[in-house]
Amino acid sequence: MRLKDRVAIVTGAGQGIGRAYARRLIREGGKVVVAELNEATGKAVAEELVAEGGHARFIRTDVADEASCQEMAAATVRQLGRIDVLVNNAAVFATIKMKPFWELSVAEWDQLMAVNARGVWLASKAVVPQMRQQGSGRIINISSGVVFMGRPHYLHYVASKGAVFAMTRAMARELGDFGITVNCITPGATYTEVPRETVTPEQKEAITRMLCLKRPEAPQDLEGTVVFLASDDAAFITGQTINVDGGLNFH
Repeated sequence: MRLKDRVAIVTGAGQGIGRAYARRLIREGGKVVVAELNEATGKAVAEELVAEGGHARFIRTDVADEASCQEMAAATVRQLGRIDVLVNNAAVFATIKMKPFWELSVAEWDQLMAVNARGVWLASKAVVPQMRQQGSGRIINISSGVVFMGRPHYLHYVASKGAVFAMTRAMARELGDFGITVNCITPGATYTEVPRETVTPEQKEAITRMLCLKRPEAPQDLEGTVVFLASDDAAFITGQTINVDGGLNFH
């Protein structure tokens, strides 16, 4: 119960890794806001967590929209009284059509950047006033190991996750005076219930062979790092990136 009674917002928690983060934060005693654009999946996850004995709320959130993010933060404070943790997890990924960067359209670039990069800024911007008032807070940004690899055929995704990596450092500099830490996690190729067209079975096998720990990465492999960064054990850690990929990239 390392996070007893702490209020955590997890964006994109209606499925996949975000859902796993939300469940683990509750297991550690936290109260979780499922901040999700898809109302059906968001409600389903919140109801699932409550049925398991947890304290969870669903707040429909479009991280690409400033007003939606502001309402997310305001509703969290109204309903739960504070904001202790923000996990910036929401991102466009599974639906990406891989192609050379010179074939990407401006619309594809802008849509992905709006969620993956602008969304991290807007969600963080929304929670900071409450965290500043409290004199404490944890912002955990989910980037990706692709920033170290430069994997081809989805440049807009790689660029967006590079932005998250860079924003983490700048945000940590700006927020330290208010007792707010900002850190980043770079997961490797993580497999969930969400279908992924970006990795073929053959590529999955090839990636697994390259790991030091030769098994596919699962959401459970990332949960502990999120809990650690949200806990008092990480109170003096900020501006850092923790690479969790089974030893594919060394950082």
